[in-house]
Amino acid sequence: MEKKLYRSNDRKIFGVCGGVAEYFGFDPTIVRVLWLVFSLSGGIGIPAYIILTFLMPNRPDYISRYDNQ
Repeated sequence: MEKKLYRSNDRKIFGVCGGVAEYFGFDPTIVRVLWLVFSLSGGIGIPAYIILTFLMPNRPDYISRYDNQ
């Protein structure tokens, strides 16, 4: 079975950290903490998150909270 990288349905902002965690089999909290460390240490955290937000598709089973309006 082929693994694909999707944004997670377990979203705090855009689902990027959750999607990366699901892909690699990690706890999403660990990925979110690592992203925060990279962002606060002057690293590439924020630009990488923004780029991944646009590159990673939603999961096929994702239902937006705005679809029912």
